[in-house]
Amino acid sequence: MTTNPSPPPPPVPSVPPAPAPPVADAQAKDGNTPPLRLLLTILELAALGAIGTGVISVLAGALGVGVALLFAFGIGAIVLVGVVYGLFGVAWFEVRRVSTLYDIDLPDLRWRAFAKPGFSGWLGSLARQSISGPMWRAVANFTLACIAGSLVIRLFGGMIWSAFFALSPLTGQDTTPGPFGAVIHSAWAPFVGILGVLAAGAAIVGLALLHRVISRALVVPNREAELTAQVRTSSAQRAGAVRAAEVERTRIERDLHDGVQPRLVSVGMTLGLAQQKIDNDPAAAKELIGEAHTSTKAAITELRQLARGIHTSVLDDRGLDAALSALAGRSHIPVHLDVRIEPGAVGGCRDAEAAVYFAIAESLTNAAKHSRASECRVVVRSRDNGLWARVEDNGLGGAQVQPGGGLDGITNRVLAAGGTFRLESPSGGPTSLEVTVPCAS
Repeated sequence: MTTNPSPPPPPVPSVPPAPAPPVADAQAKDGNTPPLRLLLTILELAALGAIGTGVISVLAGALGVGVALLFAFGIGAIVLVGVVYGLFGVAWFEVRRVSTLYDIDLPDLRWRAFAKPGFSGWLGSLARQSISGPMWRAVANFTLACIAGSLVIRLFGGMIWSAFFALSPLTGQDTTPGPFGAVIHSAWAPFVGILGVLAAGAAIVGLALLHRVISRALVVPNREAELTAQVRTSSAQRAGAVRAAEVERTRIERDLHDGVQPRLVSVGMTLGLAQQKIDNDPAAAKELIGEAHTSTKAAITELRQLARGIHTSVLDDRGLDAALSALAGRSHIPVHLDVRIEPGAVGGCRDAEAAVYFAIAESLTNAAKHSRASECRVVVRSRDNGLWARVEDNGLGGAQVQPGGGLDGITNRVLAAGGTFRLESPSGGPTSLEVTVPCAS
């Protein structure tokens, strides 16, 4: 997949990630809070106040230990890795809890994977996750919920105390110890106790309502920002589709002009010569007709290959696995094919399959033409309701995205399908290309 030396190429177009699943409009559900949901919120806050505070304390302590031992034989680094995974687990739980409690269709929090494979890729994904905004917002919401839960437990205890305080006249004493060290006449104890019950109950309900407001602000994505991101992604996809169509049209014109058209012109000239010689030199005319016949079959073969580059019927008839097997069989260099697509994982996603197929086809073509590779490895997997593919060769490397080139076509085709594209081709090789295309159906 190495191209010939050329002027410095333009930067690879950034490919935005596929848009997240739409989040239900939280503002539309901000009307009345059902009593049952309010009760569930109070119970969850109480549980978080009893258990969640311990989780937060453990994570905070581990963070402090990790920072303190960061330079002590790498022990601190191991602790900090555990802290990142722990924070992600807390954030994932908090997103699911808020989604279930308030009946909001929130997508599960995902680990921010890094495209580069191996240990360096794992470190990159760990670094990206440690600065993930959604994760930290969910952790902050969990922490605030734990604080509110601790207050709910104390207020509930105060409510019980106030209820018993209201019954203090039954003891027969003239005075009774009140709150904050005060001494209250027993005649006023019922009023103070009832007032304490009502105040504690109102504070508990207020904390539950405040938790809902804060959770919607921190955990639920901003609808306006989400729509803006979707519009930006759609615009990038549309631009990629237009660019991909232009590159494809240019490729077809070039293939017709450089391949089939000269061959057909040659066939016409050969038949014209045969027509002139058919009376005077039938043997030469017969030989010319045979030559034209051979050229015609070659032109038909080139047209068939060109049509296959535009649309692959086997992809529609037998699926991506069979189409890639046929593609590997036609490759000029050995191809190790590893396709594992779960049944029904991407059923009906022909756009995603077509984008992955043509990306692999163009990569193998570039490898055969430029990389001097002795073998290629193609890996395809179904991931997260989409397709992920990796093509790697052991060639010379140095592949670059050139305007109008094959890699440019891959970039725009994948972008138009809402996917991501990554190319790594250091000088000396190897060259690896990864594409991820979501299923749009």
